[in-house]
Amino acid sequence: MQKENRFKTFINRATGATASFFKKAFVAPSVTKKSPVGAFFGSHYTQFILLGMVFVVLQLMGNKEMLPVSLMRGFGGLMINTIVALGFFILLGFAGLASLGTAGFVGLGTYMTGYLLNQTSLPTLVVLLICILTAIVLGIVVGFISLRIEGMYLAIITLCLSEILVSLFVNLESITNGVNGLRVSPLPFLFDLEFAGFQFFELTRENMFMFIVVVFVVLLILTHNLTHSPTGRAMLAMKNSESAAQTMGVSVLRYRLLGFVLATVFAMIAGFLYEIYWRTTYPTSWGISYSLNILAVVVIGGTKNIWGLILGAFMIFGLNDIVLKFIPFFVENSGIIVLLNGALMILVVMFYPGGISQLIIELKYKILARKIKKGAKHNG
Repeated sequence: MQKENRFKTFINRATGATASFFKKAFVAPSVTKKSPVGAFFGSHYTQFILLGMVFVVLQLMGNKEMLPVSLMRGFGGLMINTIVALGFFILLGFAGLASLGTAGFVGLGTYMTGYLLNQTSLPTLVVLLICILTAIVLGIVVGFISLRIEGMYLAIITLCLSEILVSLFVNLESITNGVNGLRVSPLPFLFDLEFAGFQFFELTRENMFMFIVVVFVVLLILTHNLTHSPTGRAMLAMKNSESAAQTMGVSVLRYRLLGFVLATVFAMIAGFLYEIYWRTTYPTSWGISYSLNILAVVVIGGTKNIWGLILGAFMIFGLNDIVLKFIPFFVENSGIIVLLNGALMILVVMFYPGGISQLIIELKYKILARKIKKGAKHNG
């Protein structure tokens, strides 16, 4: 017994010493001790919540007619499109899987939401749950397809699935109303138990904006947690080398399915939000151009930082609706907006292949280097 205890003590000490060595060798020491305020505002969760609060304040200002309605519509659309991009951020940036079927899945979410709200008495949250369950099934199906096909062939397959869905949106007129689009009427309630006579929080555009903010912030936090968890690291390992990942015990099947399921769920949630916020959906909105725009968001924003992704979404979807449309020169010369967006994309890809995320990381390192120099001078 004494020998066993001594052996256990030796192992524990050796393990502790090894861990201490690696911590000192590979973990950068803190240059300055953060104050409680700095630690609070440095938290990603705090930053995401503050971003949501900014949107809430903007909407309250819009309710008081201090901001134009079109500007608030631009912010609402930006959040919805960023939610779609978050799913693609996980799929492409971490799982390393290409897809051009994003538009079809968002469109499916809009049409399912519109049909179920118009033709059934299901509560709004139940409709959202049905959209999520449908997305899980579709994600699993596409995930299994991805086991056989990779690269551009996978992208082509997902594009074909998207085009099939768009064709159904056009031709199933009894369900989708064809090219005339499907409109939600009357306005639903978020908490709707009509059989019990309980209806609360009518989803007007103003109230729906607030609900979008909540969903947006929650999905930002969930995405951040996922990408910094063992699951996110396993996806990165699979992206970099499937053979090496399998050697380390990473299940390619599991994480491919998870990547497609998450991307499809985010797309369907965005479709649900889109249909209630804009109240109308058309088949022409869900063509390949929308999928390419989502791809551009991830390429420009980068895959290393969620804030870079948000800025990429702003460049692709928000720059025109939030900024340029209020400048007379760009209103009179709308074609220049397309050229400007294209020029910005080319510049980012040329000088920062890692996207805006790379720029953010480089700025952080420069600031850190300056702090180290100042600390060294002060100590010297």
